[in-house]
Amino acid sequence: MTANPASPAQISALTGHAAVFLPDDPPRTSRIAFFPELLAPDVPSDLSPALRELPVEPVTVAVPHGPDGAVRPRTVEAVVLPVRAALPVLTRARAAGAGGTAAYWGAAAVLALQLAARGRLLPGLSPTDHDAWRLGPLDAADATRLAELAAAMPPLARAVPLPAPDDGAPGTPLLPRPEPLLRAFLDAVADTLPRTPAAALAAGGPAFAADAPQRLPGQRPWATAVAAGHDAGVRVSLRVETMAHARDAAPGFRAVVQLHSLADPTVVADAAELWAGASPATAAFGPRARTDALLTLRRAAAAWEPLRPLLGAAVPDAVDLADEDLAELLDVATARALQAAGVEVHWPRDLVRRLTARAVVGGGDGRARPESAAPSALSPDALFAFDWRFALGDTELSRAELDQLAEAGRPLVRLRDQWVMVSPDELRRARERRDRKVTALDALGAVLTGSAEEDGERFEVAAVGPLAALRDRLADPEAGDREPVVQPPALAATLRDYQLRGLGWLHRMTSLGLGGCLADDMGLGKTITLIALHLHRQLTPATAGPTLVVCPASLLGNWQREIEVFAPGTRVRRHHGPSRDLDDLAPGEFVLTTYGTMRLDAARLADATDWSLVVADEAQHVKNPFSATARELRTIPARARVALTGTPVENNLTELWAILDWTTPGLLGRLTTFRTRYADAVESGTDPAAADRLARLIRPFLLRRRKSDPGIAPELPPKTETDRAVALTVEQAGLYEAEVREGLAAVAGTGGLARRGLVMKLLTSLKQICNHPAQYLKETDPRLPGRSGKLELLDELLDTILAEGASVLVFTQYVRMARLIERHLADRGVPSLLLHGGTPVPRREELVRAFSAGEAPVFLLSLKAAGTGLNLTRAEHVVHYDRWWNPAVEDQATDRAYRIGQDRPVQVHRLIAEGTVEDRIARLLHHKRALADAVLGAGEGALTELSDAELADLVALRGPGGTEEDER
Repeated sequence: MTANPASPAQISALTGHAAVFLPDDPPRTSRIAFFPELLAPDVPSDLSPALRELPVEPVTVAVPHGPDGAVRPRTVEAVVLPVRAALPVLTRARAAGAGGTAAYWGAAAVLALQLAARGRLLPGLSPTDHDAWRLGPLDAADATRLAELAAAMPPLARAVPLPAPDDGAPGTPLLPRPEPLLRAFLDAVADTLPRTPAAALAAGGPAFAADAPQRLPGQRPWATAVAAGHDAGVRVSLRVETMAHARDAAPGFRAVVQLHSLADPTVVADAAELWAGASPATAAFGPRARTDALLTLRRAAAAWEPLRPLLGAAVPDAVDLADEDLAELLDVATARALQAAGVEVHWPRDLVRRLTARAVVGGGDGRARPESAAPSALSPDALFAFDWRFALGDTELSRAELDQLAEAGRPLVRLRDQWVMVSPDELRRARERRDRKVTALDALGAVLTGSAEEDGERFEVAAVGPLAALRDRLADPEAGDREPVVQPPALAATLRDYQLRGLGWLHRMTSLGLGGCLADDMGLGKTITLIALHLHRQLTPATAGPTLVVCPASLLGNWQREIEVFAPGTRVRRHHGPSRDLDDLAPGEFVLTTYGTMRLDAARLADATDWSLVVADEAQHVKNPFSATARELRTIPARARVALTGTPVENNLTELWAILDWTTPGLLGRLTTFRTRYADAVESGTDPAAADRLARLIRPFLLRRRKSDPGIAPELPPKTETDRAVALTVEQAGLYEAEVREGLAAVAGTGGLARRGLVMKLLTSLKQICNHPAQYLKETDPRLPGRSGKLELLDELLDTILAEGASVLVFTQYVRMARLIERHLADRGVPSLLLHGGTPVPRREELVRAFSAGEAPVFLLSLKAAGTGLNLTRAEHVVHYDRWWNPAVEDQATDRAYRIGQDRPVQVHRLIAEGTVEDRIARLLHHKRALADAVLGAGEGALTELSDAELADLVALRGPGGTEEDER
């Protein structure tokens, strides 16, 4: 029954495999076999080395054979896991929408778990007399779901041939029928779950709590009776009804036993009618109906003591209920226990009321007031009323009525001249909820999401007064105000429609004292939109003042040029370099500084003036909230803050928290609370409701538009992306295999930081070998031609590009490789420019101007230093000489050429060394882009956590084409 649990990486790999169910006796010893999908008889089905760490054995399956579509048995190597160990794989496959047989069995597993959660579990014996739990009793809706799921079973899901007929006649293998196989799987899941002491109590014996199979042939009559009772299709319920009482006296209550036919839900009869045979409907229950009912009542009495008198009654028709019995029966825990025993409870509609609670935020009296939401309402010291509202059914309760009902301590109470029934525990919990005051941002977060959590329960939240008006104003970031914002007269440009909407949103947020993150795609004009916002704020004394822009050093020149072009006459200064100063700041001046300078001069910047606006451009530079850069940026006060970035989330939601907590401090709460409440649930995919709440919360504060959105940039030409595989030279292949051998040997047996460092060293060395042996060997005077497949392909591409008179950007993450390419192009007589992280700011601007003027057709760029901010639309081609392994970063680099202003098609070429670690990562990025964004967002760093076997599988040198497993 035990097996080593699969690691997260192994679970992920198995979700893409075919899965078949291997039934066994008892059901919990059944297993699931996972193997690569077999598309044809000659397709290999090798398992990856990482999966071979799990239990592997040969399994015979039926697969298509030949052009006629017939199936034939074939033995394959498969990972074979017990059902319990396989459940995480199956449910992950279903949640990921992977399709195929693993996802199908995942859907079946979810159905089994749902039925078990509803208490649909019965003890019994397997055909070989072993203790076994199974799912039941099933009602008509359950039976319909089972039949529909069986009808949808893919052929490969039941591809385990049955034993051949005794006559041995050849022919198509016999496969199990879908519905019995599905039912066997559901029972196998059920049999793995309730192995606890409580299960032994419910089953009446310790055998049903043990993992090891117990053979109990002496219990066969009992098991037959239990099976007959539930398989006959009889269900028991309790109908609570009132007994005669005087007009103003509290009524008495009793629970009446009634039976339902599972075969025909319309057939219902009281137990008294069944025992007396007085109703024609009783004939529909069959001869075992009384026994079935008594067996169910025995289990129900074990769950709820007041039913025990029924077991000794001549006719188990009804039981009188005292006040304490009613209180227990109204409690959720008792209802669940009875439901687990197969008994539903039906209450009189005219008496029972459900106590509900909701919160009203923004006003103490619950009535909306007409005042508008002014910025002062969101000041740090502003407080809003957080008041509870309670209701019984449709009747709203005052706090005095709630106290009166709670003090009664009885389930049956008099409310407004009528008797109502409500759980005393619910009343007690409601009474303990007290009205209070909350901060402005807490109140805003509650009304934007429409809910709040208290003591582990989530409640509806309604907004009133100014807060309701503010919520409506913020609900849609691009919704216009009653008076749409027009572009400021001082702007020397005409904003596009989406840029004007962005300006309106920024004005709305900043005028309220809130911040925002403009997260448009690179090249859609975030800079000009921000310049327009600055000019618009100068029109009103309350918002006028200087703007501080913090950006990467490479963008200082771009910001200054665009301000001079689009806001002529506006003063702009660079606070950068040795002679920087902040004297005599003009009221509407732009001050530009770098993140590095800001970190050094944060105190000077904070004291220099009353900043109207502080802008963080390429805000992903402060995505780590614990970095010195992020900490110092938070110390600079401003009337409003705006973040600009094309990638608000590169790796995880903590980065989004860091950006939005800077623009609007306190909006998302403390980081630990944010991760518990939202990030963990969203990133794991376990709580879709959490993702929806987070989206509603951040939507007003983050405006995201993409080039592909309808109407955003219809004039942009097409972009073509191509992966260009190149073979390693003999020298490269030899160096690669030697490095793999030595690197894996060094990694083996290490752990912690030392291991991560060795893995990073190995991956870096392999990438450098793929680039060029001279880079890896650090040669001082290398011979470059003929030694690298990538360099040869780059030559071919450049010959074609230059013959067309076009220009090209060549990105590499290694400055040394860029210098080698620069030297190689110079030897070939090809003019080129080189920009990297060490290039001084004035020189960067000269290089950009030179390329834009056509002085050189090839621009070599360090990916990290030049992947953001630059406008290089002269280029029609982009070459990624090596991969960063983060799609978002590569897209940003490509957007240096593919942006507003580009009027020619852009071709993107990614050079990949065939059969290497680059090839493996490229396949993952291509086939599982969404997964890659999550798993590989941190680049090589995420790969340091692989096991030794997984690492070996990743870096192994393969022949051209890889393997079928690579495609997954």
